[in-house]
Amino acid sequence: MRRVLISAACAVVTTTALAFPASAAPSPPENEGVTSEYVVLYKEGVSLGKAHAAVKAAGGRIVHENEDVGVATVRSKNPEFTTDAMGQRALEGVAHNRVIGQAPKAPKKAATTVERTTGTQGKVTVAGKPSKDAEPLADLQWDMKQIHATNKGSYKTEPGDKRVLVGVLDTGVDGDHPDVKPNFNKKLSRNFTQDIPKDADGNELDGPCEFKSCVDPVDWDDNDHGTHVASTIASPRNGLGMSGVAPNVSLVNIRVGQDSGQFYLQPTVDGLTYAGKAGIDVVNMSYYIDPWLFNCADNPADKPADQLEQRTIVKATQRALDFAHKRGVTLISAAGNELIDYTKTNVDETSPDFPSVPGEKPYKRTVPASCASMPTEGDNVIPVSATGPSTRKSYYSSFGNGFIAVAAPGGDKVDAPDGKPDDRRGIWAAYPERLAKERGELNSDGSPKVPNIIRSCVDGKCAYYQSIQGTSMASPHAVGVAALIVSKYGKKDHSNGGLTLNPRIVEGVLRATATTTPCPNPNTVEYVWYRLTDGKWVKNTSKQTCEGSKGRNGFFGNGIVDALNAVKH
Repeated sequence: MRRVLISAACAVVTTTALAFPASAAPSPPENEGVTSEYVVLYKEGVSLGKAHAAVKAAGGRIVHENEDVGVATVRSKNPEFTTDAMGQRALEGVAHNRVIGQAPKAPKKAATTVERTTGTQGKVTVAGKPSKDAEPLADLQWDMKQIHATNKGSYKTEPGDKRVLVGVLDTGVDGDHPDVKPNFNKKLSRNFTQDIPKDADGNELDGPCEFKSCVDPVDWDDNDHGTHVASTIASPRNGLGMSGVAPNVSLVNIRVGQDSGQFYLQPTVDGLTYAGKAGIDVVNMSYYIDPWLFNCADNPADKPADQLEQRTIVKATQRALDFAHKRGVTLISAAGNELIDYTKTNVDETSPDFPSVPGEKPYKRTVPASCASMPTEGDNVIPVSATGPSTRKSYYSSFGNGFIAVAAPGGDKVDAPDGKPDDRRGIWAAYPERLAKERGELNSDGSPKVPNIIRSCVDGKCAYYQSIQGTSMASPHAVGVAALIVSKYGKKDHSNGGLTLNPRIVEGVLRATATTTPCPNPNTVEYVWYRLTDGKWVKNTSKQTCEGSKGRNGFFGNGIVDALNAVKH
């Protein structure tokens, strides 16, 4: 998974701050008669009638429209649609979405024990009833201990309120997972995506559609990322598996990501505006909007159409973020896994990561700090960096003084003197059983055959969990604490029911109650880890510099979030 903000146990993403004079090769022209899809941004304040007329005049046909922020998905056979659209005074931006293809309908193949890993060396099975004091897998949750989300900590003081709604903007949520279902609000959940079997070059993207309309149900996750995030936020204390940061709040699936882990602009805009209208209190956004890791307004390495596309992504996303924020939604996002300082100049070699036209490939380009990764660097968004079990900043986590708001456990499987990966140092959370079966990760008796998956069974009911790491895992810990803050201090929401609390107050409490964590001394750290390659351990290193004060710095922001501190007064 590339686009969702997960870091594999030993994956390395390399970037440098060296200038690189890149020049993108021109993209092949679109063929006359080929239908292409775009996201079009209306000028603010323009009437819908004028916007519709402008789209039509440019040769486009609106297939989906978000009237709240003036963003529409448009299809056109006009090979000059972008140029013609920008010649219309009622339109402000155009982003080339993707080439439309025909979707195939072939479906995918579809006593009390706890099995625990001992790291990459194997696993052990432990039998017996769970203790009265904690969930069966609580001893694996170093992350919850780090932020005092435990029975003797925040669970005792404030476990959360069912009236608090947390939106998971992700790849979907397995609403039937036994450790998600008790807190899952299916009625409010929505799916703003449609499965795309192949990309413009004919490569598999989401795979075959499993449902007739290619639109998955609202309680479905073909990726596993969204389910893991939801579980970290609010798995209940039900005597099975483990519990989340806020085990009593409600989870709402607001699906904006594809099965493949790609996230397009229109679903994000739709998801955010829906959150604002549905009374969602906090949202988690552990991804960046494709196809650009960083969106630059006028990068000389980019073609004019690509510059326009990136400006459109930033403007459209910001409109949706503003819409949600003004309606009481606290916006929290993962900081990224690129091992880089977002406040410095870097080199991006991954964009565009899906083709707007057949044959287009990623290329190198220098990206100054003014380029924005969205939604993480949007206004009113709270970016979260990741920590490991030792409380160090995780080796993969991006950072930056003035960029990072707070830190939270995201896992660091190599956070040890020997630098060798151990799944116990990742974040454990819910994993769809269906995916474990499809991926061949289970033995015939249902027990896991891979070390990063465990099973918990109580009274004949079983559930699966996996260990992964990334700033994707850090963000939901902060979201859980934010949900506890709304539970503790929120007021009655007269518009939507439930509770509500001004997002600025939520952010203020989240920052003020975080555990202050200074930069390491010395402030430049050489991270060392080993990757097993062809049976041999290969050394990897990365030098990263923390800037700022004890109370606010580039590694930890205002500190590591603390669930108990946030609600104990």
